[in-house]
Amino acid sequence: MVMTPQLQMAIKLLQLSRMELMDAIHQELEKNPALEEIIDGEGNEPQSPETEIETTAEPSTKEITIEDKIRDDIDWSNYLDEYSSTGRINFGSEGRDSIDFDSFLTRKESLKEHLLWQLLMTHPTPEEEKIGSLIIGNLNKDGYLDISDEDLIRMSGSAPQKVEQVLFEMQTFDPAGVCARNLNKCLLIQADNLGLSDTLVTRIITDHLNHLETKNYKAISRALKVSLEEIHSAVNVIKGLEPKPGREFNDEEHQYIVPDIYVYKLENDFVVTLNDDGMPKLRICAYYKNALRRGKGVSGKTKEYIQEKLRSASWLIKSIHQRQKTIYRVMESLLRFQRSFFEHGIAHLRPLILRDVAEDIEMHESTISRITTNKYAYTPQGVFELKFFFNSSISRYHGEAIASASVQEKIRKIIETESLEKPYSDSKIETLLKEANINIARRTIAKYRESMKILSSSKRKQI
Repeated sequence: MVMTPQLQMAIKLLQLSRMELMDAIHQELEKNPALEEIIDGEGNEPQSPETEIETTAEPSTKEITIEDKIRDDIDWSNYLDEYSSTGRINFGSEGRDSIDFDSFLTRKESLKEHLLWQLLMTHPTPEEEKIGSLIIGNLNKDGYLDISDEDLIRMSGSAPQKVEQVLFEMQTFDPAGVCARNLNKCLLIQADNLGLSDTLVTRIITDHLNHLETKNYKAISRALKVSLEEIHSAVNVIKGLEPKPGREFNDEEHQYIVPDIYVYKLENDFVVTLNDDGMPKLRICAYYKNALRRGKGVSGKTKEYIQEKLRSASWLIKSIHQRQKTIYRVMESLLRFQRSFFEHGIAHLRPLILRDVAEDIEMHESTISRITTNKYAYTPQGVFELKFFFNSSISRYHGEAIASASVQEKIRKIIETESLEKPYSDSKIETLLKEANINIARRTIAKYRESMKILSSSKRKQI
């Protein structure tokens, strides 16, 4: 198969996520004068993907038949009009005595700003301010100090005793535990702030943090020669401490998923609709088309340039339509195969492979793989990546196979119902699944449990 530039563009757009596609469209709008965006209110519809310019005939394939149009019965204009309202606007009273300056803040205070403010409130000397600034500048996002004493002394040019004095003072700053070098020191600082110095809590933190991680409370009890009840009380105190003091100042923004397609249930049937909200509506600039038609006064190089840009714009519009059409067809196929899931949930997910959908809609497996990568669907059961609907099969002792995602859901529900004092081991879960007619090995259960970020039975155990 000959990979023409047009075919390469169509394949590239297939595998882009929604955000990547919008970025690609905006980049093309900037560099291609023959492509323009339809502004709301102009009263024009997006141009048909049918080209109006002469292009060189290219070898066609069964999948990339760009001549097909997207469904004409999908009209997003009413949807956009209905949800584009800005809503009610409230204004504060003009007769206020004071101005709330907090309303003008565009971001929350960072950890470094918070600590620098506290440092300046202590009225430090220039030397102390320099040391404190170096300490603040070498904190990671969790509030831990990532520089050795030797480097701190060398960079500040101060005496070791002075550096130690400033560091000790800054370890009393808010949030508690900040400026520590490791977890032990961080927890000890917090315990000291609670008035728990030289107690069972600090002894566990100092010498038995490894046993605390594995919940080996009996080993701690034997080593410290205290009862399990006392250990349990001390552990509950430690659980209330903050292992990452800088967490509350973390300014990382959450990336929210915007579905590419929606599946709604109406009465006894399901309806599939594409999400075109926010997607630029494109058309070929009429000025350049008319200039090419007239022909007179246009030099050979200029005409060639215009033709190239018109072809590029036309193929981009066609490829976007083909991408949307393919997503729609894949979602319809998934709905046919996984109808039980859409009706009843994850426990009813069926085993499915790419070849099944490829044969159903007469496309190649590679196309299905590209179109289901980084694409998300809103369903009555939640938002899922299209890849989620493809699952390997787990055999049963009797009856048809079950999807691996359904088995993971069963494992999660078994663990949710276990006793906290005697959690189920992987071997016990294997036995319970066999009783439910599911044939699965213990190591596979461990793999699924780890993928769901569920701890082992020893770490789930509570006194």
